[in-house]
Order: sequence, then structure tokens, then C-alpha cells
Amino acid sequence: MAIIIDTGCRGAVTSLCIHTAGSDDITTVKKNSVTVSFTGFDGDTHSGLTRASCVRVKRQYKPGTTIRNSRQVSIVSDEELAVIADRMDIPEVKPEWLGANLSLSGIPDFTQIPPATRLLFSGGVSLVIDVENEPCQYPADIIEAHYAKRGEPGMGKSFVKNAIRVRGVTAWVEREGIIVSGDEVEVHSPPVCNWIGVAQK
Repeated sequence: MAIIIDTGCRGAVTSLCIHTAGSDDITTVKKNSVTVSFTGFDGDTHSGLTRASCVRVKRQYKPGTTIRNSRQVSIVSDEELAVIADRMDIPEVKPEWLGANLSLSGIPDFTQIPPATRLLFSGGVSLVIDVENEPCQYPADIIEAHYAKRGEPGMGKSFVKNAIRVRGVTAWVEREGIIVSGDEVEVHSPPVCNWIGVAQK
């Protein structure tokens, strides 16, 4: 049995956000703290023990099939948001523009974190990483709208290509509690190996 180990890597919570019902787009709203249950972040539209299957798992399930909700929480990294902004040649990319629930700092190469990694928060909450959250057009449209208001149209169009491998991950709740902005985060990961099963077929 694989043992999940403490990697010694530590980060911190820099942003907490909720996506509320009735929102016109994926933009999330900042909070100082969030109550976390087994269904996800309290009050967030992506909460729930189950969800309807979507295009991400179209090869596994017919659209709309009820499946386990492993996408309860969207997490990004401050350092990677800075990389995206630099690649796009814009001043900033905010976590709420990407529909993120949580932004962390201090964890290198965050989007490449192995699936099944546990993020243990100093307040007691534990989140389990599912997979990389691939970039799509929705954040691009929000970035475009923000910069267009500043008189700089066209800034969002390159988001998708510049956010590949640095857009963050999705996660689900393994332990309930409360997350507060500034909480410390420990990274506990399973052993990493390169599976060659597909290549052998």
C-alpha cells in the first residue's frame, strides 16, 4: 500500500473565493474565511457530493451522468498567475477572474502537483488533488472584459495558450473545517512513478 508522505513543502492561503448562484459568469467573490464540508466550500455553486458528467469525462460517461464530484474546489498558485500575466504581457491575472476558490503561495510548480496529493491546512481542513484544471475560454473572456474597461481591448485572447500547465488544479474535500486567509498549507504526496501501461499496449 502506498503511503502518503509529508514532502516538507509549505505554502500559505492568499485568497479565498466563492462562486455564488445567479452570477453572470465564472468570476468568484473574495471571502476572509470559508466553512468547508464534505460537499465543498459552503455557498459555492460547485459544491455537492455528486455532479453531472461533462465534456472532461465524455470518453467515460454519457453527458449528464451522475458521478462523484471531484471538482468541488478550484485552486491556483500566485506564482503561476504571475507567470500567466507575464506571458500575456499584462499587469496581473487575479484568481477570481479564473473562477478559483483558493489561491496559494509558496508551492513550486503547483499545477504539476501529483493527483492524490493532500493539502493539509493549519485549521484542520484537508483537500485531495484530483487533476490539472485545463485552461478554457471562460477566464479569457473575463480577462478581456476587465482590460477592455481600462481601454486595453484584446488582452484576454491569448489566455488559453499561455495558461497551459500553469492554470491550477481541482480538488475534493477529505476533512471538514474552516479555512482562513493566511492559513499554512502542508503538501503530502504519494510516491510518484512513471506508468508505462499505455505505451505497452
